Amino acid sequence: MKLLFTVLRVVVAAAIATAVIGQLAHSANLANQANPASVGFVVVNFFSFFTIDSNVASIVVLVAGAALVVRRVSPDPLLFTTVRAAVVTYMVTTGIVYNLLLRGIALPQGQTLAWSNEILHVVAPIYLLLDWLFAPGRVSLDGKRLWAILAFPIVWVAYTLMRGPLTIDASTGANWYPYPFLNPATSANGYLSVTLYVILIALVITAIGAGAIRVTRGRRQSRVKSRNA
Repeated sequence: MKLLFTVLRVVVAAAIATAVIGQLAHSANLANQANPASVGFVVVNFFSFFTIDSNVASIVVLVAGAALVVRRVSPDPLLFTTVRAAVVTYMVTTGIVYNLLLRGIALPQGQTLAWSNEILHVVAPIYLLLDWLFAPGRVSLDGKRLWAILAFPIVWVAYTLMRGPLTIDASTGANWYPYPFLNPATSANGYLSVTLYVILIALVITAIGAGAIRVTRGRRQSRVKSRNA
C-alpha cells in the first residue's frame, strides 16, 4: 500500500507540474506575442489564481509525502498532516467550484489548454481526495486545526479583492480579477453578489476542512475500538 501511494504521488505530482508549467508557458507566450511588456503582469496574474496556488501546494505535499514514505517516517508529522489537510480542502473546493461555476467560461489567462485544465481541475482534486482517504500515515487532527486550513483562503480573498480595483489589464482596460464571480463590475448585483459568493465558498471550504479533520479522528477512534474489542 505504501509503495503504491508513493508511486502515485510522484506520478500525479509530475502530471500537475507539467500542467502548471504548460499553461504558464502558453499564457506567457500569448502575452509576449501581443505585448512583450505585459508578460510580467500575466505571470503575476497566473499565480493569483486559487487553482494554481492550490495545485502548486499539491505538488509540494505529494513530493514530501512520497519522501516521508521512502525515509520510513511513520506516522506522518503533525505539521505535514495539517498542511496536507489544508491542501486537500483547497483542491476539493477547486474541483467543486470550477465544475459548478466556471466550466465553459473563458478565464483571463489567455487561451486555456484543455488537457492542462482537466488535470488541474478534475484529475488532481480527485486524486488528492483519494490520497487523503486511503493513503496511510496521517495522524489525528483536532478541531483547532480548522483555523490553519482557513488561513490561506482568507488571505487570498483579501489579496484578490484589494488588488482587483488597483490592477488594470492593458489588453482590456478593465480591472483584473481571477474569477468573474469576484468582479463587482461583472456580477449582477456588484459587491453584494461578490459577498454572497465569498460567503458560499467560505462555507464550502469550512465544511470540507471540517470533514477532512473528522476523517482523521474517525480513523483513530476505529483503531481504539479495535484494540478494546
